[in-house]
Amino acid sequence: MTNTFFFSGVRLLHRIPLTACAGFLFFVVQNSLPAQTATTEEAVVVTAEEVPSAYGAPPGLSRSRFSNVVNAYVLPPWSFFFGELFEGTGFRHGPPDYRFTQEVEMGLPYRFNVAAETGLERSNGGGGAQTVSLEARWALADWNKIPLNPTIFAEYKFGVGTIRHEEVPPPPGGGEEEESGPPKVPDAYEVRLLLAQEFFERVEWSMNWFFEKENTGDRGREWGFS
Repeated sequence: MTNTFFFSGVRLLHRIPLTACAGFLFFVVQNSLPAQTATTEEAVVVTAEEVPSAYGAPPGLSRSRFSNVVNAYVLPPWSFFFGELFEGTGFRHGPPDYRFTQEVEMGLPYRFNVAAETGLERSNGGGGAQTVSLEARWALADWNKIPLNPTIFAEYKFGVGTIRHEEVPPPPGGGEEEESGPPKVPDAYEVRLLLAQEFFERVEWSMNWFFEKENTGDRGREWGFS
């Protein structure tokens, strides 16, 4: 009887660890099964609203600026345009110029636009604000009511800096002007005729004719197209 009791106790002690081990393995396998199940990925579709039309104009011509140097038509009412432009100019004499333009524009009803613009320039290690401009434009009619959709543009520039680089070499005897300091950037006004058209619903075209005149300084004039 004693031997049987001792043998039964040994079997019981060995059975408890085996049972606990089996329970632990079952818990691990049960928790690892969900991790091994196949997962499906859902496609994420990002959508955005198209640029609103300005009086029937296509979206590409409803953004105020057609390129860095060309404007087109007007903005939709109560919409805004923020622009950061960079231009680099190289000369045969002297260092190059780097010009930065910051612009904010707002569309108004009845095909009007108003805008403010700041021009910054960097040349030969120095730089700063050059001009502050106020702009306005008005489209003569809704889009495609008149061929080429003419728009009148007017701008007044306030010179707030100094001329850091002359476009032409200084004339002989120009040292006297340098002794009194660099010349101020002159105030000027500019008018433009903006033309824009879409052909075959595939080709967008725009052209600007402009005339600019300085009110101070040497009172230079400039006209052309882009």
